[in-house]
Amino acid sequence: MINKQLMVENETHSANQQNHKVTRAAGIVSLAVMSSRILGLIREMTIFNYFPTKISGSAFYLAFRIPNFLRDMFGEGILSKAFITTFLATEADDGEEAAWNLTNRIFNLTLVVLIGITIIGIVFAPTIVDILARDNFDESLDYSKHFQFDTKIDLTVYLTRIMFPFLLFVSMAAIAMGLLNSKGRFGIPACASSFFNLSSLLIGISGYYLFPKFDMHPTTGMAVGVIVGGLLQFLIQVPSMYKVGFRYRFLLNYRDPRVIQVLKLMGPAILGVAAVQINQLTNTWFITSEDEWLPWIQGAYRIMHLPLGIFGVAISTVALPQLAKHANAGETELFRNSLSYALRLMLTVIIPASIGLMVLAQPICRLLYERGAFIETDTIGTGGALFVYAFGLCGFSSLKILTDGFYAYKDIRAPVIVSLCGVLLNIILNYIFILRGFYYDPQAVVFSTVLTVTLNSIVLLFLLRNKVGHIGIKSLISFTFRITLASAVMGFVCWVTHGVIEIDWLGTDGFIERILIVFVPIGISMASLSVMYKILKVEEFDDILNIFKRKLQN
Repeated sequence: MINKQLMVENETHSANQQNHKVTRAAGIVSLAVMSSRILGLIREMTIFNYFPTKISGSAFYLAFRIPNFLRDMFGEGILSKAFITTFLATEADDGEEAAWNLTNRIFNLTLVVLIGITIIGIVFAPTIVDILARDNFDESLDYSKHFQFDTKIDLTVYLTRIMFPFLLFVSMAAIAMGLLNSKGRFGIPACASSFFNLSSLLIGISGYYLFPKFDMHPTTGMAVGVIVGGLLQFLIQVPSMYKVGFRYRFLLNYRDPRVIQVLKLMGPAILGVAAVQINQLTNTWFITSEDEWLPWIQGAYRIMHLPLGIFGVAISTVALPQLAKHANAGETELFRNSLSYALRLMLTVIIPASIGLMVLAQPICRLLYERGAFIETDTIGTGGALFVYAFGLCGFSSLKILTDGFYAYKDIRAPVIVSLCGVLLNIILNYIFILRGFYYDPQAVVFSTVLTVTLNSIVLLFLLRNKVGHIGIKSLISFTFRITLASAVMGFVCWVTHGVIEIDWLGTDGFIERILIVFVPIGISMASLSVMYKILKVEEFDDILNIFKRKLQN
């Protein structure tokens, strides 16, 4: 009896220690990602300010979507996750030297394959752009004739060819990130994307004024900035790779069993873990129905990506190595605890963020974007897309964590099947909404994605429960209800405060007024959320606050 009690106490202590490590690491990643997301928003604001949404803005976003889609699938998604899982298993079973050899083989194989894909992408850029763009996208660009572009399609092809090597550089950065995360290093990889955003921002602004002097289109600066930023995202991680013991060697053996394991995880899982990216790519054809839709949805996604990146991606990034270690060691109970805690941690911040974005969708878009070439109509369109995106924040965040749970067990079958069904549903909904004219609006395209991702997450949650046993779904539902109740109170406070400040007091004309309209309601509603969390005894919120307090004190 005493021994059994000691075992339970030891398991509880181990679980609490594990939860503390996850929360602490997630706090580090959140702070690092926050700076990157803010720079990304500034980059977006710059594009909207200098490039009209109907012309060069939409051409740039479509051109960037092509290599960026492949980046999301191969670079920051599947490649990194498959590598982390296999690296940890190799290190545990075969030793550190074997793990370093695997790293070199994967690095070199990725380099060879992606150089080939990049060359193909550059050569066939006109065909790719023609497939993704609707007919009305190919309109005349009279103002650009002295830059040798007659149509927006021509400009899009030109920009696509410049930016395609971005895929190569950012995929190398993903391997570096996977290696460092496997070694418990999260800060530098999370900061790496800040260098991408900073580079593309600075080069983009300077190029806007510089490149036309050489008879090159102003958007060339943004495209070059993307390439340089992708390279810097990799180079900034190289010193840390060296510190943890990595030494580059030209090893190339695609028949190595561990390399084959990575490839097996990557192959079918391209559909399994990339539902969001696949949906975005299939959406692109529908989005180009109108000139402004693509920039509007991109601007809304960038804002939605701020809380998603700071909290959802951060928690997922930290959770995967822990889940993989528990799965490899057969520690099922610790696996369940880590998964459940990661989901609770995510819900604590994502649900109130969703409601806050819904209430302040248009004021946020007005504050961030409405200046220069970005007009009131663009604010309304982007705000509407952001409102719908906010509904999907929990789905986007949960999908990353739940997919990591399957990855930890090297199970890709379930995510593949669920994702394929989701992609099919997304296409059907877009067909009904856009092509059949049932709801011809950019919000309909966003709604299709949000609904698909949310359903994917729910299905994967129950499938994972069947796989590993009890993961506390009932307690998770009860926890979600408490979080939603607190967030609803916060949302009401935010709505009332915003209405009083905007309608009764300030208006929306000045920049200072726009700042106050957004940040005063956020501050007051956050205070109300803290009170509600205290009343409802949401301990995860205290864990998050303690981590940020320690980081700020240090």
